[in-house]
Amino acid sequence: MEIAREKQQMKEEYAVVLDFLPNGYPFDKRPSHKKSPIVQAIGKSRFVLLELVPKKDIFLQPYEEIYIGEGKRDKIHHIMGKLVLDKLTATAKNELDYVIKDIVLKNEKTFIEFFNKAQPLTTRMHQLELIPGLGKKHMWEILEKRKDKPFESFKDLKSRIKLLPNPEKAVIKRILNEVSGKEKHRLFVDT
Repeated sequence: MEIAREKQQMKEEYAVVLDFLPNGYPFDKRPSHKKSPIVQAIGKSRFVLLELVPKKDIFLQPYEEIYIGEGKRDKIHHIMGKLVLDKLTATAKNELDYVIKDIVLKNEKTFIEFFNKAQPLTTRMHQLELIPGLGKKHMWEILEKRKDKPFESFKDLKSRIKLLPNPEKAVIKRILNEVSGKEKHRLFVDT
């Protein structure tokens, strides 16, 4: 729960472009001179789907990292708001898996920290059990092994826990499920 609380207090500083629509949405019936370019992106720390408006004469590419924090933004004019998965373009939906995988692998320490610090949700349910492929047996083994020494990487986790499914794939799957709204409890994604 501690990690979840920390994430809720953080604001997105950076996002990764999923799709760039230089002429706005095709279904927008307004005349083209009244449409503004749109960027669909995902936040790097809280995996929030965002709709952004770029500054004039800025063109962005998928996978491009952009600053969206409080200070002076070089490419983004303003944040229109959060998006739901259904509002993503086909291109953005296709890029989502790859972008999430890339973020998880580049921030491995953050996700390993989850395995090292995860806590019970209730007397019968633990945060670790919310990761796809992890049941009570894996949970107890992780809890025991982390007492001896904290995990240092996905590779370390996999080597110390017998028959553990691929931990990075399990985390990626969990994040995708949370982004799509399929999960009641949020571990990594802010709503």
